[in-house]
Amino acid sequence: MFAASTRSLGAALTPLPRPLEQARLVEHGLYRSLRHPIYVGLVLAALGWSLLFESPISLAASGALAVVLDLKARREEAWLLERYPGYADYRRRTRRFVPRLY
Repeated sequence: MFAASTRSLGAALTPLPRPLEQARLVEHGLYRSLRHPIYVGLVLAALGWSLLFESPISLAASGALAVVLDLKARREEAWLLERYPGYADYRRRTRRFVPRLY
């Protein structure tokens, strides 16, 4: 999920929440169903690691990671709304992290 999403973003990929000036809004690949599939991939990997090693500390860290990425996504979306005229429609059509739920 993480790798496929990074490929879809291509040159628009950045670790920072503010979109790059030359970037375009990506609505294909996993981005058809989720607005932040990279974040979902990171959280799923962290959860998998926690379960594999049966580590309560890792599980707590995975939860903290999910909270941090949710906050980052909210900030990022505010900038995406400013940058892309079509982002409001895209946001209405797709969920942030979980299809049909959230």
